Amino acid sequence: TLAVVSAWRISGLRQVVRYWYCSWMETALANEYRRICHDPATHQPLAYLRLRRAIRNIVEHRDIEPGQALPSERDLSHALKLSRVTVRKAIAGLVEEGLLTQRHGAGTFIAERIVKPMSRLTSFTEDLRERGLRPRSEFFERVVGEVTPEEAMAMNLSPGTLVARLHRVRYGQDEPLAIERSVVPASVLPDPMLVHDSLYEALEKLGCRPRRALQRLRAGSLNVQQARLLHVAVGSAGLNIERRSFLDDGRVVEFTTSWYRGDIYDFVAELHTD
Repeated sequence: TLAVVSAWRISGLRQVVRYWYCSWMETALANEYRRICHDPATHQPLAYLRLRRAIRNIVEHRDIEPGQALPSERDLSHALKLSRVTVRKAIAGLVEEGLLTQRHGAGTFIAERIVKPMSRLTSFTEDLRERGLRPRSEFFERVVGEVTPEEAMAMNLSPGTLVARLHRVRYGQDEPLAIERSVVPASVLPDPMLVHDSLYEALEKLGCRPRRALQRLRAGSLNVQQARLLHVAVGSAGLNIERRSFLDDGRVVEFTTSWYRGDIYDFVAELHTD
């Protein structure tokens, strides 16, 4: 009986918290929506675009945190005096942009993004662990073979040199985040099966962890195969990253090309004047 009463009290408390949160969210959105409606500098005749801007402003100003839920279409429609079609259209555009995400049967949520600083040389595994996420890999290839002409040029290797190749999808919890192809000289990594999850951890155990790296980023669209592996729509935004990492003596120890999901990852660089 005590357990039933406790469960009832916890359930009731959750309902109170959710009611308070949704009421606060509706008020915040309504205030921002009205501000936009009366601001000549941001005048927009279409209601769904005004609502889209209001939601975006609140998210970007961190008034609501990633992972939090939006009020339902019905509640937003009632609070803003808009039709549900208008609310649905505003939300659909933000889902397409990657700002919101929808979970079947659960509602609409602020998309969680991973911010990766570009001033530190860290591994994918380290980045996710710092954020309390569980990294894992699904390997398609872990083999040793002769270096290709492209790899030889990128890594300053002679033709015929043996390299270890890793091809995998990288996950955070159970969400696919990136597709990664890594090449390491076999003189450094003789057995690619030594890499269970983190390449950098394996290289550190071998005394060959990279000390610096050059990285090139390009924006692009994910093709059919990439979209399938990352569980997103074909043509979704992606970040193509090419990294060459070096040892203290200047040798290239890693050549990695990756495709990251553009709806989840942000790469941030800090700039200084001379």
